[in-house]
Parts: sequence; structure tokens; C-alpha cells
Amino acid sequence: MKNRRSDVLLALCGVLVWLLADGEAVRAGAAEALALCARSVVPALFPFFAVSSLLISMGFGQWAGPLFSGLMALFRLPGAAGSALALGLVGGYPVGARTAADLYRRGLLTRDEARRLLTFCSNSNPVFFLSVLGRGVFHSGRVGVWLWLIHLLCALLTGLLLGRREGGEGRRSPRPAPAAEEARFFSALVSAIRRGSEDMVHVCGFVVFFYVLTRPLLAIGGRAAAALVGLTELFSLTPLLAPDRFGLVLAAAASGWGGLSVACQTAAALEGSGLPVGPCLGGKAVQGVLSALLAAALSGYILGP
Repeated sequence: MKNRRSDVLLALCGVLVWLLADGEAVRAGAAEALALCARSVVPALFPFFAVSSLLISMGFGQWAGPLFSGLMALFRLPGAAGSALALGLVGGYPVGARTAADLYRRGLLTRDEARRLLTFCSNSNPVFFLSVLGRGVFHSGRVGVWLWLIHLLCALLTGLLLGRREGGEGRRSPRPAPAAEEARFFSALVSAIRRGSEDMVHVCGFVVFFYVLTRPLLAIGGRAAAALVGLTELFSLTPLLAPDRFGLVLAAAASGWGGLSVACQTAAALEGSGLPVGPCLGGKAVQGVLSALLAAALSGYILGP
């Protein structure tokens, strides 16, 4: 244990030396990452952070429960869990995990249910696949649609593989849904926007940090650099992707995994809830592998004329 701590400290000292020695490149990378946050990350995520929090606080989990009960029964979860899956698929990382934590805090899920839900509810949104990957990388909206379908299918498969194991914990009695009064709505709105702003700062902080951290990996060059960057930070990967079979498989795998940046964003979203980040990380690893295998199997058809 002591040797492991020493190795970590030495590695961090090496990173610090690099930051000092290559300060100009670090500042340039941080500036690029901040511009990326302003141009893409904040507009894509902040509205969903605020609205998803407002929906859950106003009782969306109870209201939508019957709508999702059939689907979530496949995963041995209550219908309320479907709101985290749906909002995560629409809003992107880490909205799904954040919503699952909110449902757990409000007593709509037991700890065991929330842990199992975390294995497959945190996903990327369709805008990333259609716009950034489809049109931006592969110059084809059709490819973007296929990548999103692969992402969605593999999320559900991951839930079937990992999310059906029930523990021995009894059901927790849910709290009553809050009354949709004007004063309550205004209070919930203010709280949702404030919390969304705080979470947005955390997300942008992780994006900037890992964006800068991936810069030395670019010196490796070729597919190895792209694969290492994909393991670390999803947005940094997109300029390195080629519109070929390898690029398609790597895009699917990296989107399913999310990267270390998304893992940290998820941990921040779960902070204070009492839920561990481990189930989510395990689920994202499985989803990344399944996505790569499915993309490889379908690559000839997806990239074909």
C-alpha cells in the first residue's frame, strides 16, 4: 500500500513538472478546453441539468412511473427508475446518474435499486452522435443515427446483464409527491438552476483538466494515441477519429465508456447521495466493450454505400 502511494505521488510530481516545463502549451490547451465548454458543453448540458432536477423535485418520477413500468420490469426495477434512463439518454453524461441519485434521495428507489440502475442509466445524448460524430467526423447523419442506436441498445443490454441482480434490501417507502403550487414551483426552479450551475462548474473543470492531460498523448500519434485519448476524454477524441472502420469502432467504444472525465463527472454527481460510483464504472466498461463488438459487426453495412 505504501509503495502504491509512493508511485502515485511520483506520478503526480511528474505531472506537476510537466505543467511547469510546458506552461505555454498547457495554457493553450486549457484555453481550447474552456472554449469547448462555452461552445458545446454548457449549451448541451446546463438546460438538462436544470430541467431534470426540476422535474424530479416536482414529482416526475412518480408521475412517469406507470409509463415506464413495463420497460423497467425487464430490469426488475420500479417504473420511477425509467425517468433516470430517459433523461440520461436525452440529456447526456452525467444527467442519468444525477437523476438516479435524486430518485434515491427522494425515497423512490432503494439503495440496491439505485446501484443497479447506475449500471446503465448514464449515457451520451443523441446530439453528440448526430452532430459531432455523424456529421462532424463521418460526414453522414446516417452513421450518427447508427452510432446512437448501438449506444442505446448496448445500454439496455448492459442493464439486462448487470442490472437484474436483486439484493436482499426491502423496498423503501417513497415520499409523497410535492404539491405543484406556485410557491413550491418557484422554490424548486431556483434550487434547480442553482444546483445545475454548480454541477456545470464541476463538469467543465473535469473537461478542462482531462483535455489538458491528454495533450502529451497526441505525441504518440496514430491509432494508439486515439485509443488512449478515447479512454480519457471523449471530446478530445473527436478530432482524432478517421471516417473508417477503426474510427467507427473506436467512436462506439469510447462513447459507451465515456472516459475518465465522465467517470469523475459521475462521481461528482453522486457525491453526498451515499451511492458508490463503482456500479456505474462497471456498467460503462461493459457497455464500451459491447458497443465496440456491435459496431465492428455492423461496420460494413453502416459505412457502406
